[in-house]
Amino acid sequence: MNNFLTLPSGFLFDHFGTTVARLVGICLYTLGTLMVGFSNAALSIMLFPALSSLAAGGILFLMTNMQVGNLFGSRRSTIITLYNGAFDSSSALFLVIKLLHEAGFSLRSCFVFLSACSVIHLLRTFFLLPRRHIPYPLPDGYTYGITCGKSKTLSLEHKRTNLQPASEEMALNKDLAVKAEKSFAECLKSRFFVLQLLWLSIMQLRHYLFIGTLNPMLQRLTAGEPSLVSRYINAFAITQLCGVLCAPWNGLIMDRHKGKPRPTGESEQETDLRASVLSLFLTSLQCVVFSLCASIPSLPLQYLTFVLQVLNRSFLYGGNAAFISVAFPSCHFGKLYGVIMALSAALSVLQYPCFALVNGPLDGNPLYVNIALTLFSLLTFIHPLSVFLHCRSLASRRALSTSS
Repeated sequence: MNNFLTLPSGFLFDHFGTTVARLVGICLYTLGTLMVGFSNAALSIMLFPALSSLAAGGILFLMTNMQVGNLFGSRRSTIITLYNGAFDSSSALFLVIKLLHEAGFSLRSCFVFLSACSVIHLLRTFFLLPRRHIPYPLPDGYTYGITCGKSKTLSLEHKRTNLQPASEEMALNKDLAVKAEKSFAECLKSRFFVLQLLWLSIMQLRHYLFIGTLNPMLQRLTAGEPSLVSRYINAFAITQLCGVLCAPWNGLIMDRHKGKPRPTGESEQETDLRASVLSLFLTSLQCVVFSLCASIPSLPLQYLTFVLQVLNRSFLYGGNAAFISVAFPSCHFGKLYGVIMALSAALSVLQYPCFALVNGPLDGNPLYVNIALTLFSLLTFIHPLSVFLHCRSLASRRALSTSS
């Protein structure tokens, strides 16, 4: 559901800006937490709209937060991947609620407290974030929000920035959009977008199928021993909380050329694309190795499989957002991110025929499906190769123009 909800969220963010998107997200988040808090056995049907509201609100928070990376020029991709990793590990909050409930706190009080935390989101929305978008690259002297402990000159400039009418900020964003080389339709038809969609969809399908067949696989490898199955399920659950620790590594890989002297004539976007080749390649390699480990019917090996799975997943989603931010105009980021996530979710329905094949003709043994998906995962190497060849072509043309 998260992936499908990203599509309307992306259009909402790009069209109406940060404030409107976050206010909608806050309303959905508050509504969702209150509905969960006040649900009971008789009103259990409330959980369906409640969880849908939480999912939609969370996507809007993630999308509006990722633009904060624009404020950290040399660490832009690191911040974007960090936010994706935090979103990936957000299920840790429910573990905390579970422990608090076991310690004597009621679920209602926990979720009412979470809904009250909306005040923090409101304060951040109105005082620390712009009404429209954070531009990239940042214009000279760009400030927003409440700035404390700065010089008088900066404070005066900050006041002028805060007092400028919304039309000026909208004009700034429109100027950036005009300078963009590609329209939204051209971005959708580009080779990078199609290959990025293929790259994301194949690996996402591999992860979905692994999670869907995990319990039957453990049941088979442990001969149905409940204590062993529980131990491995707990280990898997714990590793899922580590996405926030793994995701920034990918951002550091993508940011490794920032702040260094660029070859003559090379644009910043070309430098970022050149840096993304290694990130895309490592993510594809992780997926293949993870898929190989998942295909081998060895119980102790599954600990390594769990680690590789969470590492690859954090690289996958963080790298996807970071690549879209460097390969396409920033004015289309929300729409492109929403479209690519929604389309990848649509392609993920292929997992259901795979489940039917495993549960039917294969008698619960996913070995052959795992092998097929491992071979299928090799197609993801096409994307980093394509980006590499594109960067090499640009470098060759630049060298020819320089020599002539």
